[in-house]
Amino acid sequence: MKDLLPDLCDYYPQDIRFLPLTLLDYGCHTPFGGQIVTLRCFEDNSLVRDILSTAGDGKVLFIDGHGSCRRALLGDQLALLAVKNNWQGIIVNGAIRDVATLAQLPLGVKALAACPIKTDKRQMGEINVVLNIAETLIYPNDYLYADLNGVILASAALDLNVLKTEP
Repeated sequence: MKDLLPDLCDYYPQDIRFLPLTLLDYGCHTPFGGQIVTLRCFEDNSLVRDILSTAGDGKVLFIDGHGSCRRALLGDQLALLAVKNNWQGIIVNGAIRDVATLAQLPLGVKALAACPIKTDKRQMGEINVVLNIAETLIYPNDYLYADLNGVILASAALDLNVLKTEP
């Protein structure tokens, strides 16, 4: 089902939060979703590598780069690491790079923009903190669902089996 979010919003109107942020799709997989791991960092993706080096079964990394598009918080090498460790997707409130490669990887990726410049490496950031993006709270361990229609959040996993299956 390519248009997952409209059906989820119709079926679970009281259980979801819409993220009103214009993100572009860069990954090969859409729709995608999973339990959220949060990271807040600014122009430093050291902790992105640390997180994506762990098992990501059923998880989505949500990176709050403070909306900066001056440095790319995700590139091909980190995306390959995410695929290797079974992450479902990555959302970046900031920039990414290596977009042609990302478009070929079995991973959901959304970001504000592309930027060819790498980040600094200072091991700075905060993991599993509540993020406030576009006046929407994003909690660690909540669930995220994304497709070409956008991103929604829920405090518990939504049962996708209740949705229609016809195109």
